[in-house]
Amino acid sequence: MSTPIRIAPSILSADFAKLGEEVRAISDAGADYIHIDVMDGHFVPNITIGPGVVKALRPHSDKVFDCHLMISPVDPYLEAFAEAGADIITVHPEAGAHTHRTLQAIKALGLKAGISLNPGTPAKMLDYYWDLLDLVLVMSVNPGFGGQSFIESQLGKIEAIRGKMDKMGLDIDLQVDGGVSADNAQRVIDAGANVLVAGTASFKGGSSQYAANIKALRGKA
Repeated sequence: MSTPIRIAPSILSADFAKLGEEVRAISDAGADYIHIDVMDGHFVPNITIGPGVVKALRPHSDKVFDCHLMISPVDPYLEAFAEAGADIITVHPEAGAHTHRTLQAIKALGLKAGISLNPGTPAKMLDYYWDLLDLVLVMSVNPGFGGQSFIESQLGKIEAIRGKMDKMGLDIDLQVDGGVSADNAQRVIDAGANVLVAGTASFKGGSSQYAANIKALRGKA
């Protein structure tokens, strides 16, 4: 695939006691995006961070802030994350009654819009959103916690989505999040992904290892 592979380290696996320093370090190590997992303890069984933390981190990196909102309802918080410095906002179709309107609202804020598919959410749902999408995120674990194992069945979904996008001539990022490591990154890339989210695999070993971790995740690219 000619599309360059981008690595989006998930700060969910960073040291929260020095989060600004961690974001600077992973940015300097070659991260393409900074993936920010926002969880509300309601839509998913965990609580992470809100727009205030995103705003505090913004001065620490000029990389794309890729905000994955695992919150419900999501619409009331879009503007706050835009103002905090998000570049991409990705939402789940299950997190609101009117996902099409949510995507419209993200675009109206001047941001890139993404939609995230849980392992049990079918790819065909995307057919009604293509004209509004800049990114499709395939979850290869059930969202809520870091450190989970990759769900192999999602490779077929990645392949199907990539095939559909190529057939339609769409220039949309295909991102995969969940259990992605140096051991399986190449298979994920071969299936059609061009953006890999990795938490544990990005941040393991401390800051001196971050560049090597990111390089390993790029596969043969």
